[in-house]
Amino acid sequence: MSTAGFNSQNGTGAGQAYANGPSQNPVGLQPGVSYGMTHQPTYNPMQGKGPAPPGTGIHPSGPYQPVHPVSSYQPGPQLSSYPAPSGQSLLTRPLMGGPPSHTPPQFISPGPRLPPPQATPPPPAVSSSSYYPNPRQPQPMAPAWHYNTAPPPMGQPTSMSIPPRGPVPNHVNPAASSTQSSTPYSPAPPAHVSHSVTQPPGPGMPPTSLHGYTQPGPAPPPMTPMAPHTYQSSRAPYGPPPTGPPSTMKPTPPPTGNLMANATPPPPKADGTMAGNGPQAPNSYNHVDNKMAGMPQSGQPGRHLGHYPSLPPGYQNTSAAHNAGPPMHPAIQAATQPYTQAPSTYQQPPGGPGPAQLSPSLAALSLQSSTPEALRVVNLLHERNLLPPSPIPAPTPCLPQDLQKINCNPEVFRSTLTSIPQTQSLLNKAKMPLGLLLHPFKDLSQLPVVTSSTIVRCRSCRTYINPFVSFLDQRRWKCNLCYRVNDVPEEFMYNPVSRSYGEPHKRPEVQNATIEFIAPSEYMLRPPQPAVYLFILDVSHNAVETGYLSVFCQSLLDNINALPGDSRTKVGFITFDSTIHFYNLQEGLSQPQMLIVSDIEDIFLPTPDSLLVNLNECKELVQDLLKSLPNLFEKTMETQSALGSALQAAFKLLSPTGGRMSIFQTQLPNLGVGALQSREDPNQRASAKDIQHLSPATDFYKKLALDCSGQQVAVDLFLLSSQYCDLASLGCISRYSAGSVYYYPSYHHQHNPAQVECFQKDLKRYLTRKIGFEAVMRIRCTKGLSIHTFHGNFFVRSTDLLSLPNVNPDAGFAVQMSIEENLDDMQVVSFQAALLYTSSKGERRIRVHTLCLPVVNSLADIFAGADVQAITGLLACMAVDRSATASLSDARDAMTNAAIDSLTSYRQSVLTIQQPGLLAPACLRLFPLFILALLKQKAFRTGTSTRLDDRLFAMCQLKYQPLVYALLMIHPALYRVDDLTDEGALNVNDRTIPQPRVLQLSVEKLSREAAFLMDAGTVMYLWIGRNCHPNFLTQVLGVPNYAAVPDNLYLLPELDTAESQRTRAFIGWLRDQRPFFPSLHVIRDESQLKPTFMQNMIEDRTESALSYYEFLLHLQQQISK
Repeated sequence: MSTAGFNSQNGTGAGQAYANGPSQNPVGLQPGVSYGMTHQPTYNPMQGKGPAPPGTGIHPSGPYQPVHPVSSYQPGPQLSSYPAPSGQSLLTRPLMGGPPSHTPPQFISPGPRLPPPQATPPPPAVSSSSYYPNPRQPQPMAPAWHYNTAPPPMGQPTSMSIPPRGPVPNHVNPAASSTQSSTPYSPAPPAHVSHSVTQPPGPGMPPTSLHGYTQPGPAPPPMTPMAPHTYQSSRAPYGPPPTGPPSTMKPTPPPTGNLMANATPPPPKADGTMAGNGPQAPNSYNHVDNKMAGMPQSGQPGRHLGHYPSLPPGYQNTSAAHNAGPPMHPAIQAATQPYTQAPSTYQQPPGGPGPAQLSPSLAALSLQSSTPEALRVVNLLHERNLLPPSPIPAPTPCLPQDLQKINCNPEVFRSTLTSIPQTQSLLNKAKMPLGLLLHPFKDLSQLPVVTSSTIVRCRSCRTYINPFVSFLDQRRWKCNLCYRVNDVPEEFMYNPVSRSYGEPHKRPEVQNATIEFIAPSEYMLRPPQPAVYLFILDVSHNAVETGYLSVFCQSLLDNINALPGDSRTKVGFITFDSTIHFYNLQEGLSQPQMLIVSDIEDIFLPTPDSLLVNLNECKELVQDLLKSLPNLFEKTMETQSALGSALQAAFKLLSPTGGRMSIFQTQLPNLGVGALQSREDPNQRASAKDIQHLSPATDFYKKLALDCSGQQVAVDLFLLSSQYCDLASLGCISRYSAGSVYYYPSYHHQHNPAQVECFQKDLKRYLTRKIGFEAVMRIRCTKGLSIHTFHGNFFVRSTDLLSLPNVNPDAGFAVQMSIEENLDDMQVVSFQAALLYTSSKGERRIRVHTLCLPVVNSLADIFAGADVQAITGLLACMAVDRSATASLSDARDAMTNAAIDSLTSYRQSVLTIQQPGLLAPACLRLFPLFILALLKQKAFRTGTSTRLDDRLFAMCQLKYQPLVYALLMIHPALYRVDDLTDEGALNVNDRTIPQPRVLQLSVEKLSREAAFLMDAGTVMYLWIGRNCHPNFLTQVLGVPNYAAVPDNLYLLPELDTAESQRTRAFIGWLRDQRPFFPSLHVIRDESQLKPTFMQNMIEDRTESALSYYEFLLHLQQQISK
């Protein structure tokens, strides 16, 4: 699969106004200008390994060239998760042939003006027959799943059946052309920016690199050759896992398709702003990196890579052990160990290893001196019980102990590789993705908060001072990202914690990898906005039938005093069916006043000043409205839904201030702007072929979301429906405005009480959780590394700045990275995420997370540091994008190839003694299992009946959920619960929490004499065996025998028995560890939900999918070719 398939920024795809993937370049390009690039083309694990053309033989062993196909999958249409009508551009500046058809929201930045980007000549076509270059046979480039480089830009989509013509679009790196003086405070490293040009069909040109750069001068020197194994052109292509028995496995033929190109985020305009399509946002925070920097110092910052001067005693980073934290869910506990608490003040005798003495420390930790556990060879075909009895902890980076103690909590900031390769070619050879997974606004039990008039940052790259900088002396510190030497401000010499002077290395900013600053006025463009909440409620006949309105009103009444905010908090309400209803809640009225606007084609606000009111001043009117709303529409027979017009009205209402829009929708919008038609064919739900309609039917919701983002408005969607609602289209409103999507299929207040309970608990969390307004997030990394693709819900305002009108503690993000310049002289690299937001109390705050990882120069070290869970999470995000922009089968093939390629690389380049079998390092032993779990996950499965909205919601979850929660949705946890004991139990708040072992997801682990709990993240199943011990039935379920177990039991009775208390304590503890509320379903053999439970038995064979053992045989067959 191509990188484009795995891109998730604004506007993946040709001709689209925006998409949550990299966007096209908006400017007219000047052909003939070339940018010199030194880094290697990126390994693309999911390339097409197409059939060889006639006459090609075995290619010589040489560097792994990702330009060439690695899989038989030809590209589908251009990769965009949410396509928009073609012909739209991302620019406000006109293209070279005419004005753009649409302009996205503009964001003002006081930043420096940049020179206009330029273009390179078009790249040539390349051979599709092997991994290696074959200049004699230029052909179009096959699809590639680029892990670690910026993708080329998207071209115009073409029909699947028509082969592509002409060369691939270019992309260039404007950062390479801009001078230091033009961007004094540019973030480090510069992000890729793509520029695409339309080229007429023509003959192929000389071979070039993956990126489409025309390399000046002679051909680049070859990379270090791979192990002596040549790929033969006659080799069968990789195919998806077969559905038949292992003996008849044959790979599938490649589908035909067009050339596919990719895109990266749009570059900033010359004034530093992004193109936009709406009124200017009153608060644009591109200036965050330009404020408080002072005048740039003359001269270029020095870059003494890895050669830190020795620190005098007392100027080395010091650390101490962490405090013990409260017990947590095993998965979460594993993810955070050994970082259960934020660091306290660290004391260490002078002379201990610090960042200045990394070379000898890391040399002593070299993985090559002896084989670590992570590299223990495992034959997957022989070792049956690979799943550990307790959740896997995040791997610990191979750093000196004092640095590791203060490193960032992996639940907040986690890398797919905990050892960073020195070069891109080495990363390509490892064939694993390099990326970061973030949970930046996570609720933390300990968070150091610093109030200071001076926030110390690097004057060159604007990095915040952190534990991994080097102090040259009391007055100077060296940035760990760009290596510039900076002065220590006078105010920083005083330590507020110890109340001492002259020890800047003991300040909390240098002792904590996660810290929050209360920002001074320089970080504000306007006064911080108030907390503003607008609720938009569907009151059609269908909505009233579900009964959600009374649950919502009661929940808001119960929690109205817990809404985050201060004395300025505002609220408002809009209801809609075929008309739009506003509510005048102005102080002084005796009761709420309903105002109806029936002209939905030209929506207006009847009384703009009294529809959003101060909550404290008008609380009684708000409460009166909430009490009367459920009865107000009780008798309605109105069946139509004008959601689009209601959203337009809400946008007009919130634009002056910004805030949060909460939509409650129960049916397909069918009236006015944004009207949709049903696209689901129920007969195709179980199709083994490609799934259609994973992309939006209209760009209305996407455009509106971008307008909202420009005005600091986020939109959250609650979908409560028993029928198809086109989540592919409606979800755009939340995706591009940094909102959330909640989905309750078959919601009904009487027929589905489990969903009602789930909705109530989710709503309480939603209304009362912490919230940040008008936020932006920027991720920086050490010079030489580059971030090129983002995943999550946001809008990419500039190449590396994410616009988050709202940020909440339940949102996760992911980024893909590449190595632009060799890291030869470095022992460590660092990554820093900075989130600037306005708290609900009106404070401007900056939360900063910094992660430090070692640099290695051997494949063995790279594999030893692989984080299989993080790799799985990143691949899931990439596959979701690929499904929407190409096809579901492409995504499935790419995930399979990811496992094949990494294990092939390990076998060829790391194993010194070749052995029979399917061999993997211990750290990747679960990789094939997790890939198989993804293939069987609701988002990607085929051949099993899956509603389209259910599939799309699963995709939303994989993209949006933090890693620890997404992993449970990919590979559920199975426990036996009829024999819980206190042995090994945790003690939490005087409650004893049993800790049963995690079982493999196979029917052979089930027993008719027992009861099992399956935790699938958003839902839990308690399966009762037919011959389950009567003691469990009576003591836990309160029924005399198996036949008496109710069909729709979703609550465990509170019985005064030890067994009941243990079971409820364990389930409650699992629920407490996540922000959403998983519903519980008690099921028997006769239950309707039994098939759903059994579908999660990932290791077993189904009619449409292989068993785990068969999947391993398939992988072995492909690797041994």
